[in-house]
Amino acid sequence: MEKFRAVLDLHLKHHSALGYGLVTLLTAGGERIFSTVVFQCPCSAAWNLPYGLVFLLVPALALFLLGYVLSARTWRLITGCGCRARASCGSGLRGFLVCAQLSAAAALAPLTWVAVALLGGAFYECAASGSAVLAQRLCLDRDHNCAAELPLVPCHEAKASDVQDLLKDLKAQSQVLGWILIAAVIIVLLIFTCVSRCLSPVSFLQLKFWKIYLEQEQQILKSKATEHATELAKENVKCFFEGSHPKECNTPSVKEWQQISSLYTFNQKDPYYSMLHKYVNRKEKTQSIRSTEGDTVIPVLGFVDSSSINSTPGL
Repeated sequence: MEKFRAVLDLHLKHHSALGYGLVTLLTAGGERIFSTVVFQCPCSAAWNLPYGLVFLLVPALALFLLGYVLSARTWRLITGCGCRARASCGSGLRGFLVCAQLSAAAALAPLTWVAVALLGGAFYECAASGSAVLAQRLCLDRDHNCAAELPLVPCHEAKASDVQDLLKDLKAQSQVLGWILIAAVIIVLLIFTCVSRCLSPVSFLQLKFWKIYLEQEQQILKSKATEHATELAKENVKCFFEGSHPKECNTPSVKEWQQISSLYTFNQKDPYYSMLHKYVNRKEKTQSIRSTEGDTVIPVLGFVDSSSINSTPGL
């Protein structure tokens, strides 16, 4: 039991890092399976380029869109932003900043796919061998049939030995591009993290406390919501079978649910830890938590919107 508790605590403290690591491993494993089992280069001048690019880029696009779908912030941004509730969506700049952060987070899996695929080389070799532009550069000072035989190189069917040797060049180019992509991603991520932490309005230890608060709030909210929903369901079922009138059960209104589900903005004057925290404190003053002067989107506080009622185990 103690070992299980230790594993659970590790998950609660580092669930984001563990999640990103798991996504990276699954993506890399999926690419290896695709390249060895599914991928078969047609070795055709007409099909090599589109076939290779489809395997290199389309799964990356699918993973990128899946990253949006699986993010709680996406649904906080979209839900309620229809014609009837446009005011709850916030300013265009705020929406743009949140979309930029969502895109950066969703790009992890597709970039992993592309990087691993380039390091493997199979997709690039197939696509590059079907490119007329690359053929002109690669076939300089080689056999006069080089351009015609280049699409056959991935299948090891080129008759001229110096043309078949181009497979090594294509693999080297692919791996160099893969390492350049990995280095670029790491550098950009490091710069973004440093800048966002440097511009953080709160200290390092307060951020730690903030994340602990959100974990506890979500656990208690889920526990209380489960208890309230169970009580409401029991009362409704009881009244259905007995033909009686239900007793009053105070459930938050649609407007109240909308307010605590909206995107989080930070205000230096009133540094609330969540939308629920903001709602409870501002309700007594203005009956609303709509944006006020000084409310801004802070990149380093993006984890506030990422909190989901199902992101942590219930009590």
